[in-house]
Amino acid sequence: MTAKPPKIPVSVLVVLHDGNGNVLLIERADCKNFWQSVTGSLEPNETPEAAAKREVSEETGIYLSDGQLCNWHESTEYEIYPHWRHRYPAGVTHNTEHIFSARINRQTPITICLSEHTAYAWLPLAEAAEKVFSPSNRSAILNLHKHLF
Repeated sequence: MTAKPPKIPVSVLVVLHDGNGNVLLIERADCKNFWQSVTGSLEPNETPEAAAKREVSEETGIYLSDGQLCNWHESTEYEIYPHWRHRYPAGVTHNTEHIFSARINRQTPITICLSEHTAYAWLPLAEAAEKVFSPSNRSAILNLHKHLF
């Protein structure tokens, strides 16, 4: 088995919502009770928009149509948790996360990637903001109202 190449310290966060005050969260397989929105690192030569669409399809089975993805043109820099730094090039301690959202019909079938996630749930905004482990994810959920279209 070949080792994975180091992750690029640039990622995306995509808040999926139904337009009626509910957010889709997924639970990480590697950390019980770590709930989050769709996230993932960029691949070489990939734009944040392309990464956001790819991560949504990989993690939920949802393929976003053109115009469905809302780029907030905002990013957050955060310190990578020490137990996940081995995934990045030596010496990398921070990641830049680009924020997006997308409105999806709540009846859309969800197919989670079982190697990455164990469950999903639709939750009201306030409850979703409390459940996520990441401060940047919490902030994005609480600021979703600024980016509805």
